[in-house]
Amino acid sequence: MRAVPIPPWPGEYLDIGDMRLHVRTTPEGPQETAVFVHGLAGSATNWTDLMAELAGEVRGIAVDLPGSGHSPEPPGGDYSLDAHARAVVRLIERVGGPVHLFGNSMGGAISVRVAATRPDLVSSLTLISPALPDLRPRYGPARVALSALPVVGDFLIGRLSSIPADLRVRESMRMCFADPSAVHPDRYREAVEELRRRDDLPYADAALLGCARALVKEYFRTGPQNLWRQAARVTAPTLAIYGLRDRLVHPDTALRAARTFPDIRVVRLPRIGHVAQMEVPRVVAWEARQHIGRARTPLRRTA
Repeated sequence: MRAVPIPPWPGEYLDIGDMRLHVRTTPEGPQETAVFVHGLAGSATNWTDLMAELAGEVRGIAVDLPGSGHSPEPPGGDYSLDAHARAVVRLIERVGGPVHLFGNSMGGAISVRVAATRPDLVSSLTLISPALPDLRPRYGPARVALSALPVVGDFLIGRLSSIPADLRVRESMRMCFADPSAVHPDRYREAVEELRRRDDLPYADAALLGCARALVKEYFRTGPQNLWRQAARVTAPTLAIYGLRDRLVHPDTALRAARTFPDIRVVRLPRIGHVAQMEVPRVVAWEARQHIGRARTPLRRTA
C-alpha cells in the first residue's frame, strides 16, 4: 500500500516591492537556501515532496509565481518571463542569496534567465525539463501555442473552464506524468481542490493565457535575450534532468543543453515524464545532493 503523502508546506505572504508573493518553506536549520520555481499552470506545491527529501540539506522556499497558486495577479497584469524573472530575483534578494535555484518547465526557463542575468544570486542551477525554445512539432506544445493566438486563445481558455475540474486535472496529469495511475489519490484530490479554488479567482484565465503567450513568445525571441544564448552565459554549475517519456519537452533537448551550458551535467531518466520532481522525488533529490555538494567545492569543475 502506498504511503500517505505529506501535506503541503506552510505558506506565507511576502511583500516585495510593488508585488506580494506567496511562498511555502521548509523549517529553518540548514545554512544554505534553495528556491524552487514551478511551471505553467503549476504552483509551489509541485515541489512538496522534493523539498521534503532535501530538507536536511537546504532550507527550501517554493514560490507561487505572480498570478499562480496563492499569489495575487502581478502589477499591470504582466505575465512575461522577464517579469517573472524579476519577481524571482526580488525574492532571492529578500531571503538572502546566493541560493541553489531549481526550476521546472516554464520555471526552468525563468531560472535560466535569472542565472544568466544575476549570477551573483545563484550558487547552483537545477533544471527539470526546462521549457527552452524548441520548434519541433509536438502535441503538448502545440496546444500551448494555440492558446497563445489572439481570439483563439480566449475561446480555448473559455472552453477549458467549462470542463469539470476533475477531468482537467486528469488530462493535465496524463500530459505531465509518464504513468498517471501512479499519482497518489490524495495528491489527485489536492490538485482538484486547488483548481476549483482557482476557478473562482477573477484573474485565473488571464494568468493562464498570459503565461502561455509569454512562453510562446520566448520560443521566437532572437538576440542576446534568447534563452539558449542566455544559457551559454550561465556561470553557475548546472544540473539538467530530463524524462525520456516527456510529452511536453522533447527529451533530445538534453543534447543541446549539454552542448550549450558551460558547466553542466545532464541526467536522462527512463519511464519518467515532465515532472520528475513529483514522479521520482527521491531520485531527483539524490542527483541534487550530489550537484549541491559539487557546487560547494571550489575545484569541482573539470575540463
